[in-house]
Amino acid sequence: MGLLKGIFYFYVNGFREMKVGKQLWLLILLKLFIMFVIIKLLFFRSKTPNFDNKSDKAIYYREQLTN
Repeated sequence: MGLLKGIFYFYVNGFREMKVGKQLWLLILLKLFIMFVIIKLLFFRSKTPNFDNKSDKAIYYREQLTN
């Protein structure tokens, strides 16, 4: 358990002493947020209507695939 604790404190202390690294991590997290949340909301919206049960959903998809 002491080895894991030492590794954990190594990374925590290293992150605390960073100057430019904190800003770079902030930029990386901001870019990931934009990529996975904003772009998903804008470009990958669900265009299918909501269904009450699975049989209606199956009928809708069968008609869409065969047309």
